[in-house]
Amino acid sequence: MSSPAPSLTLVTGVSGFVGSAVARALAAEGHRVRGLVRASSPRANLHDFPGELVEGDARDPASVAAAMRGVRHLLHVAADYRLWAPDPEEIVRNNRASTETVMRAALAAGVERVVYTSSVATLRPRDDGPADETRAATPEQAVGVYKRSKVVAERLVEALVRDEGLPAVIVQPSTPIGPRDVKPTPTGRIIVEAASGRMPAYVDSGLNLVHVDDVAAGHVLALEQGRVGERYILGGQDVMLGEMLAEIAEIVGRKPPTVRIPRAPLFPLAWANEQIARATGGNPFLTLDSLRMAKYRMFFSSAKAEAELGYRARPYRAALEDAVAWFRQAGMIR
Repeated sequence: MSSPAPSLTLVTGVSGFVGSAVARALAAEGHRVRGLVRASSPRANLHDFPGELVEGDARDPASVAAAMRGVRHLLHVAADYRLWAPDPEEIVRNNRASTETVMRAALAAGVERVVYTSSVATLRPRDDGPADETRAATPEQAVGVYKRSKVVAERLVEALVRDEGLPAVIVQPSTPIGPRDVKPTPTGRIIVEAASGRMPAYVDSGLNLVHVDDVAAGHVLALEQGRVGERYILGGQDVMLGEMLAEIAEIVGRKPPTVRIPRAPLFPLAWANEQIARATGGNPFLTLDSLRMAKYRMFFSSAKAEAELGYRARPYRAALEDAVAWFRQAGMIR
């Protein structure tokens, strides 16, 4: 007698950076994967997708309900990950609407287990060390529209867990880097610019870097072992931006930038960049929100995920090396 087929797991955002990694991690662990992807999404990460693909928009109840048929587990990874938009409130609307639509469809379909991909953007950083899951921010405390959008969406998920029994675990990736960053993400753009020798100076800031495949493995652990209603930071190592740029320079054989500049003189330049992008339809490299965020050292602790889920992350240097190698192969670094 043949064994029954594995239960079906739906993943949203599978054309994206984190979503594509999550789908591959699930398939590697024996899950039968269905991916929800918009018709307009780039297909670069889907040519070897390890499962079934269905088209639909996470904001559209009908297409989400259709994708949810027969699904036992859901991982909602899709998000509008932009630090800037001509209409900033569009980012908030998109992340709120997609999260509510997908979560209510999961409730209606009786999905057994949900992992919601939030972000450390929903946490208040500390001045004296790494922050943990206890430092939840309000929308008013979030710096920048993207962070505010993720706070709004995370609070919505928590309310559905509390009030309607949504069986959701929340994961909070820090700053993923690595292969398949096709857009690329804001941090991926920094890696490309630095590796190409186009970042002669930098702002004094800090961030927590983690390999995207470790984040994906953390999603699988959260699905299997996470406690409903709990939040788990999926991070890597805390590093100053100057140290990160020096590592990139060493990897590609360039001289590292040595000029550290204050934030204040850059605000007029960021404003000008945004105006040019608004007029041309482009995407500014330097934004007002990114400068405001740079005031804080975005350091985080993954101790809870390590203790409860068995989560582990490789050194950030290995993640940088994989990211640079992938960007080179993709022709973004010459």
